[in-house]
Amino acid sequence: MGKVETVKIGPLELGNGKLLLIAGPCVAESLELCLEVATEMKAACAAKGIQYVFKASFDKANRSSGSSFRGNGLERGLEILAAVKEKLNVPTITDIHECCQAHTVAQVVDALQIPAFLCRQTDLLIAAGETGKAVNIKKGQFMAPEDMKGAVEKVRATGNRNVSLTERGATFGYHNLVVDMRGLQIMRELGVPVVFDATHSVQLPGGLGNASGGQRQFIRALARAAAAVGIDAIFAEVHPNPAKALSDGPNSLDFADARKLLDEVSAIHAIAQQSA
Repeated sequence: MGKVETVKIGPLELGNGKLLLIAGPCVAESLELCLEVATEMKAACAAKGIQYVFKASFDKANRSSGSSFRGNGLERGLEILAAVKEKLNVPTITDIHECCQAHTVAQVVDALQIPAFLCRQTDLLIAAGETGKAVNIKKGQFMAPEDMKGAVEKVRATGNRNVSLTERGATFGYHNLVVDMRGLQIMRELGVPVVFDATHSVQLPGGLGNASGGQRQFIRALARAAAAVGIDAIFAEVHPNPAKALSDGPNSLDFADARKLLDEVSAIHAIAQQSA
């Protein structure tokens, strides 16, 4: 795969040939939960020589049902993210959904994430870019990979070159997503690092009627395939007890499976780097 511009996420670099993990619970349910997950994943990554960025959302604005748990809101959510960063010395990333959130959130986290459904929202991309922080854009389930060039250019037009793209599957029929692995190479040829979202790619949107389902059994298989194609980072939702997660439990990994995923992906990534 071609050369890319590296992206600075706090003290870390994405796209420098060294694997990076973005992981945490879907939503920042509590400080205690976030610290537990971040502590576990930081240790797992350190053991494998993998860079680690903690991720949790302060708000999930696109839940299937209006009654679903969205998070603790902007103020408390940012307090949790700040505490994780301070206590564990790990970079953090979180989603933004509105332009007005960009500046405030950028004061706390090291990178901003643009949700897949919002990847074409020009004003949101510009607001994120203007913060100067790294911007990770998730490819919309409705987008061709080559069409993400426009999203990258919107951020770069602000003078911010710290842009990465994430593959999370494409809509295919009812309540199903598929991953076209060619998209990873196509997006990386735009000159940006690529991330594979291993857990959202097995999501079954709206599959439970008033909530999304998931096929957790396919997470590691897809992650192995993505690592073989060539990725700069892997994204995973991790929870100590996915069955009790307040968001995206069916497509979240527990600690044991997250460690297995890291073992497998890091081994394949090393081989892919040798042949690059």
